[in-house]
Amino acid sequence: MLTAASGLWAPFRKPCVRPTRHTARFPASLCGVVMAMAAALPPSDVAAQQSYVVGSDRGGFLHDRLIELENLRRNGVQVEIRGRVCYSTCTMFLGLPKTCVTPDTVFGFHGPSRSGRRLAQRDFDYFSQVMADFYPEPLKTWFMQKGRNRVFGVHKIKGSEIIRMGVPACRTA
Repeated sequence: MLTAASGLWAPFRKPCVRPTRHTARFPASLCGVVMAMAAALPPSDVAAQQSYVVGSDRGGFLHDRLIELENLRRNGVQVEIRGRVCYSTCTMFLGLPKTCVTPDTVFGFHGPSRSGRRLAQRDFDYFSQVMADFYPEPLKTWFMQKGRNRVFGVHKIKGSEIIRMGVPACRTA
């Protein structure tokens, strides 16, 4: 079993530049190079045969999560969201094709911000769309209409509701 602590994706979790919390804009040229290098690595046979288990995860930097998601997607890794909570950028795992969730996990959604401060409208719209592109319908539509408008705190949705929206339930261990 792979976990965030197992180190397989650790080299790709380093920021491209010094970010601010969650959604700092970063030079596309720098992160483009990092993403290209990550994409050039051959898929790991070990990773494709294992599951990446997400425990309680309260989110993190958007650009770090994007790199992690690309690695998981490219390697065809099954993602199992099994923690008590999955907030903020953790919710973006829902957009990967081989993701399952447990009914008791609580998902927390909020809009993009810079250390809790509202972004300029252009940046807010851009980063909201980046996040929404990782959500399956109807979650994507809900996020763009309502979920992204909360910057302080989170909208909480239980895993059982996410399952009703079409994300598969994880098999019990």
